[in-house]
Amino acid sequence: MKIAVIGCTHAGTSAIVNTAHLYPDAEIVVYERNDNISFLSCGIALYVGGVVKDPHGLFYSSPQKLDELGVTTRMRHDILAVDTDRKKLQVKNLDTGETFEDTYDKLIVTTGSWPIVPKLDGIDLDNILLCKNYNHSNTIIEKAKDAKHITVVGAGYIGVELVEAFEMNGKQVTLIDSADRILNKYLDPEFSGKIEDSFREKGIEMALGQTVKAFEGTDGKVSKVITDQGEIVTDLVILCIGFRPNTELLKGQVDMLPNGAIVVDSYMQTSKEDVFAAGDCCSVLYNPTGKMMYIPLATNAVRMGTLVARNLVKRTTPYMGTQGTSGLKIYEHNIASTGLTEGAAKDEEIAIEAVTIHDHYRPEFMPTAEEVTLKVVYDRDTRRLLGAQVISRADLTQSINTLSVCIQNRMTIDQLAFVDFFFQPHYNKPWNYLNSAGLQALPPIEVNTPMHV
Repeated sequence: MKIAVIGCTHAGTSAIVNTAHLYPDAEIVVYERNDNISFLSCGIALYVGGVVKDPHGLFYSSPQKLDELGVTTRMRHDILAVDTDRKKLQVKNLDTGETFEDTYDKLIVTTGSWPIVPKLDGIDLDNILLCKNYNHSNTIIEKAKDAKHITVVGAGYIGVELVEAFEMNGKQVTLIDSADRILNKYLDPEFSGKIEDSFREKGIEMALGQTVKAFEGTDGKVSKVITDQGEIVTDLVILCIGFRPNTELLKGQVDMLPNGAIVVDSYMQTSKEDVFAAGDCCSVLYNPTGKMMYIPLATNAVRMGTLVARNLVKRTTPYMGTQGTSGLKIYEHNIASTGLTEGAAKDEEIAIEAVTIHDHYRPEFMPTAEEVTLKVVYDRDTRRLLGAQVISRADLTQSINTLSVCIQNRMTIDQLAFVDFFFQPHYNKPWNYLNSAGLQALPPIEVNTPMHV
């Protein structure tokens, strides 16, 4: 059996390593257009901010490690075309310019995603950078050395993490987003607002509710960002607008979402026999809504890559779906979320209720007892848990993993009230704050018959 793999980041590496272990007699050939593999792009802000000193720690595999598994890894090789009917690949060696054809029995597509680059005047000016891979991170660090004012466009996770990193390095920073608040896809206003307050306290300029219209430059380098509300003088621009799936190779050959994300079944198989896909190039089953959605996360990618290997020859292990669970640390704030926010539920036209807890996470008699804010969203009719968010100076983010399991298993807010959690004063109260959210949401009991004593 000959297995060809296109792309080798999170999903690709996971699929390759597991495939090599499960099918030791298989011939596995990997094609990667870059000069490195398995880079943890979620660590870019830590690298840029100087928290991570050695970037080599952000790689968790290498061509050498794959070679030791018997895998043929062809770096700097670009796939020009895929013929899924004839099971053929057209390949170009980017170093020599040579093109050749290869074949496969099973194809694993893990081509990932690429940053959205708007078609705006001045977009090709120097010092307008992307933030996705290792080479990008090195360029950002080098260019930022001489920059006094840095503008970040896009207030998602990557954008806000970079803003923090630049500010901590002593830069003047402006954050632009067309939405009227940051992290609007991940958090409700009462959570994102706390981070915005911290940014303003640090002197970060918040250009929210503004859309970038163009860039202007001096001597070929960007010098201004033009928005629909004015202009921002800057030395360096980082685009963090979002990502699109890299799926042009399979366009018209497999089923896709409107944005190009490949649709896979629960066994990671595409609509074309013997073609499997995983990671940021794919859609995923989003459990809170039951819909296939595009949620590019490293956690989804490694799970899907592992499942490709397990289901490559025989359907053995179905995908359980995702809640889009994620976490973030900005200054003293420890934040995590899972499932639907209240705003997202309304966008989906789902009738919901929400309960918010403000409490100390452990007894007040302890030397410290930081406050925690927890919000839980649940279906108004079925009372099924749909989402949750937490923020605290204490690291309580693992509680969101617990709620992710609850959502995946279709538990109700009423059941959450009485789930068995331990009590120990170092860690929590007799009623864990997760229980407290469920208790607060319990409906009153109607007693129609008088009680007799």
